[in-house]
Amino acid sequence: MKIPEWTKPGLTGAVVGAIALAIVGFSWGGWMTGGSAAEMSSKESAAATVAALTPYCVQRSLDDPMAADVLAEIGEASAFQRRSIIEKAGWATPLGADKPVRALAVACGEALANAT
Repeated sequence: MKIPEWTKPGLTGAVVGAIALAIVGFSWGGWMTGGSAAEMSSKESAAATVAALTPYCVQRSLDDPMAADVLAEIGEASAFQRRSIIEKAGWATPLGADKPVRALAVACGEALANAT
C-alpha cells in the first residue's frame, strides 16, 4: 500500500487547523466547557431567584408587626449587620425553607435601606 506524498502535509494542516480553531473558539468565540456552562447557569439562576424574591422579602417586612423596631435597627446598622438582622427577623426565609437565604437577605437589606 502506497500513501500519496501530499497526505502528510494535508494531515498536519488539518491537525494544526483544528488546534487553532479550538484556541480561537475558546478564547474569543464564546465556546465553553460543560462545567463552565453549568457553573454560569447556576449563578444566573441564583441571581434570578434572589431578584424574584426580593419584593417578597420587602412585603414580609411590611406585614411584620415588629417591622418598625426592626427597620429602625436596620437604619442604624451597617450593610453587614443588616443581613443578620433581616435573617433573624425571618424576612429572608422563603416559604417552605428551613433557613434564610443569605443573598436574599443582602438584596432585601439594600432594598429596605433605599426605601427608608
